Amino acid sequence: MRDLIVAAIRKVPRGHVSTYGAIAKAAGFPGAARQVVRALHVSAGLAWHRVVGAGGEIKLRGESAFEQRFRLESEGVTFRGRRVNMRLHEFKFPKTKRRVKNHRKAQSKKRKR
Repeated sequence: MRDLIVAAIRKVPRGHVSTYGAIAKAAGFPGAARQVVRALHVSAGLAWHRVVGAGGEIKLRGESAFEQRFRLESEGVTFRGRRVNMRLHEFKFPKTKRRVKNHRKAQSKKRKR
């Protein structure tokens, strides 16, 4: 699970941001935003500053929040007040096809056609 989340985080390019929830969904685990936080915490060498809360909010507190904003601004990310301008800088992951849970059901649907 962590490897898929880390791979999704690495896809976010310089000058763009993504949310914890969007990364979890792109990794194949919708609703697992807390696992994204955990993966960022235990993995070294990730662009942690490119991951923000819903709506572009910086969820970190204190000095870490200032550092995250500074790093994002140095990459050219703009802010609207305290939030990232998501209209300009949100990275949209490509949509993936849904996996069929039961292979037999998929085959029977094909036969009926």
